[in-house]
Amino acid sequence: MAGPLLEEQPLLVVANNNISDLGSDSIEEILENKGEVGIKWWARLFAWESRLLWKLSAASIIVSVFNYMLSFVTLMFTGHLSALELAGASIASVGIQGLAYGIMLGMASAVQTVCGQAYGAKKYAAMGIVCQRAMLLLLGAAVLLTFLYYYSGAVLKAMGQSESIAEQGQVFARGLVPQLYAFALSCPMQRFLQAQNIVNPLAYMSVGVFLIHVLLTWLAVDVLKYGLVGASLTLSLSWWFLVIVNWLYIVISPSCKETWTGLSSKAFKGIWPYFKLTAASAVMLTLEIWYNQGLVLVSGLLPNPTISLDSISICMNYWNWDINFMLGLSAAASVRVSNELGAGHPKLTKFSVIVVNATSISISLVFSAIILIFRVGLSQAFTSDAEVIEAVSNLMPLCAISVFLNGIQPILSGVAIGSGWQHIVAYVNLTTYYIIGLPIAIVLGFKTSLGVAGVWWGIIVGVSLQTVTLIFLTARTNWKTEVEKAVDRLKKSANMETLQLVAAV
Repeated sequence: MAGPLLEEQPLLVVANNNISDLGSDSIEEILENKGEVGIKWWARLFAWESRLLWKLSAASIIVSVFNYMLSFVTLMFTGHLSALELAGASIASVGIQGLAYGIMLGMASAVQTVCGQAYGAKKYAAMGIVCQRAMLLLLGAAVLLTFLYYYSGAVLKAMGQSESIAEQGQVFARGLVPQLYAFALSCPMQRFLQAQNIVNPLAYMSVGVFLIHVLLTWLAVDVLKYGLVGASLTLSLSWWFLVIVNWLYIVISPSCKETWTGLSSKAFKGIWPYFKLTAASAVMLTLEIWYNQGLVLVSGLLPNPTISLDSISICMNYWNWDINFMLGLSAAASVRVSNELGAGHPKLTKFSVIVVNATSISISLVFSAIILIFRVGLSQAFTSDAEVIEAVSNLMPLCAISVFLNGIQPILSGVAIGSGWQHIVAYVNLTTYYIIGLPIAIVLGFKTSLGVAGVWWGIIVGVSLQTVTLIFLTARTNWKTEVEKAVDRLKKSANMETLQLVAAV
């Protein structure tokens, strides 16, 4: 049986010794003949895809985690000022900054879709235009969101927060106004670089800025005693450091000489098709991020809001740390999917989706175990208040469940971004999160004795339903059709007249 197979499939003979050297075209050919491939081959193919995935995701995870750690460290320092100031900073970070982050990240994710598919199709010149277009749109959004930041105190009171917490939240939010404009520039630039597999330099930049941020925050809060204002302004400054180093790399590095050809008026042309994809991306991720952050907002309405907010905020910081780890993996999944769709490889696209999900679920099991084992120590890193520590320890099992779900849901969202399904996922998020999950959370939180735990259980129900729906949609996807859609999308969004498939479907 082996003899005839090797004669009929000479590619397998070559790959038998050098599979790591094969390109996507060759792997697509092997997957086309999957009926002829044995178990040994599936293991080798899994290793081939895993190597590419980790080459992308290792640095992407570092970028995502260390960008998030900027806010994480800021809240850790404010947590040692007072419980009230931590509550104010937390509610502003969730209710105000969280909204802006969701919008900016969502709008920037369209860069991953279009630039990733352009890179896979070897249409490099279009990528710089798409990045500039995204920056223009995000700067417009930043201008509008500035009013939300400035009047955040009134917004937080309207949400039902106490006057003292809302006042502290406003102080913190106003110091984050410069960060808005840094978001608008840095988010598209980072996704522009990730789409062309430039991830290691981004990781070095993120780690370097993080180390500077820790030093500056310590000086502003602990040494100079500038309080919440010092903490928030330092966070804004650190994000501008990211903008500067990202921009210098794009302009100076020879790695971007084909994809970045300078500022161009073409960024203003064909902006409507791109805006529609951007708007869908923003709605998709904003609904997703706000649903998770809504747990903190609702907790502020419960009895004893300071303890409720502090305990849930500490848990959410660790949950968000895991989310950002998975967002790094999700970004890699998005790049892999968009690149292979742009290159006309439906079989390899589907295989990439399977590999990344298997990998992320395994990692989430480990993270869930760590949270359960070290739940007391993790709470003590934020506070020395015994009441808060006890409340955090009681909530950690729910955090562990959420962490496990994060092993699936963000990855499938990354696949959706790479495929350009943002508008579909937006409807799914609206239904599962806000029509089903949130009402359950409110009932369990306010009409039972569960309190914060009841709110969290409702959140988990919504996430579980959304995850099951995305699994169903992904499993039923016709990847050949998605390749055709990718060509059409790139043609419209990049304002190009023609685009041919690199490989026949």
